[in-house]
Amino acid sequence: MRDYTPSADILDNRVILITGAGDGLGRCMAKTFAGYGATVILLGRTIKKLEAVYDEIEKAGHPQPAIYPMNLEGATAKDYEDLAATIEKEFGRLDGLIHNAAQAGAITPVQSYDAETWYKLMQINLNAPFLLTQACLELLKTSPDAAVTFVGDNKTRAYWGAYGVSKVALEGFMKILADELEENTTVRVNCLDPGPLRTKLRANIYPGEKPEDIPTPESVMPGFLYLAGPDSKGITGKTFTADDF
Repeated sequence: MRDYTPSADILDNRVILITGAGDGLGRCMAKTFAGYGATVILLGRTIKKLEAVYDEIEKAGHPQPAIYPMNLEGATAKDYEDLAATIEKEFGRLDGLIHNAAQAGAITPVQSYDAETWYKLMQINLNAPFLLTQACLELLKTSPDAAVTFVGDNKTRAYWGAYGVSKVALEGFMKILADELEENTTVRVNCLDPGPLRTKLRANIYPGEKPEDIPTPESVMPGFLYLAGPDSKGITGKTFTADDF
């Protein structure tokens, strides 16, 4: 897969839901996927940001996207069920689900970690992907070639607290889900750890970094296109890094 180059129509006629699509990696992914033919559903908390991405995609002449505002911190199981019902009504199926939305919270020792922040990050980074996946599984199963992709991040070292724990748990969830779906479904489930990227999330954590020293989200798009498209058919339960592509 080194130097992977996707075909120009690799995502033609696919309906793909991307969380955290209003900014950073999610925004880049939405615009890139649309450029390769996908109809993208933009899920995020801030409507203004989602509308800006929507306008950019439409202006570029790509398939018309859809916007679905949702605050993952406060969303309930019923909210995700309503989202799935809306997707079924509007599109009839779901071919891809990208779990990108996340918050990093405070970088601090466990001993002084704020409990409220811990609960909040677990809700956004871990519980939300579980509830969203559960609600969308039947829709994904109706696709002839569906892919669920988790955005990973290996932060199993000091001070990463709830963010680091949630990402480890998310990878474990991916492996369990992939094992359950490998038999008798066409749904494949994988994880891609893109490494450091030039995003607002990283800038908030490392304000002293020079942005030009950090790779852009565009640099990791080949990997995400590979996992979302037909070239990764039959591959499931795997964790990749940007270097694999």
